[in-house]
Amino acid sequence: MNYWLMKSEPDTFSIDDLASRPQQTEPWDGVRNYQACNMMRDDMKLGDLVFFYHSNCTEAGIVGMMEVVKEGYPDCSAFDPDDKHFDPKSDATKPRWMRVDVRYVRKLARTISLKELKTKAELTDFTLVKNGNRLSIIPVSQAQWDFILSLE
Repeated sequence: MNYWLMKSEPDTFSIDDLASRPQQTEPWDGVRNYQACNMMRDDMKLGDLVFFYHSNCTEAGIVGMMEVVKEGYPDCSAFDPDDKHFDPKSDATKPRWMRVDVRYVRKLARTISLKELKTKAELTDFTLVKNGNRLSIIPVSQAQWDFILSLE
């Protein structure tokens, strides 16, 4: 099993939005970074666990957990000119952008803030806390995963 962290701005799509979806499942679409899309296409597997991270908000941090319930497939939002994630250079016969489906697992007992995560010596190698990190999808080692959950 792999572990991940996926970021979303809560004003766009929050942990509560995921929890309120039918079957508490949603396609994770709109990712327009090749490295992140390649991880969804090549590395994310059925049953992988994911931290849901609220970004660009008053208290950025890990707010919940979800699991991958459908492995990488083309992100059709790229082909829809009426969608905010439309990419006119994307081609349905050779898709550039991928997505996975995720299912809500649970909210954490509290938000584990980025500010707090940055203070933990156990997380100095965690990509999220390094300067310049802008990826919306980040791999998490099992040791990092277990440590972060111990903070809850």
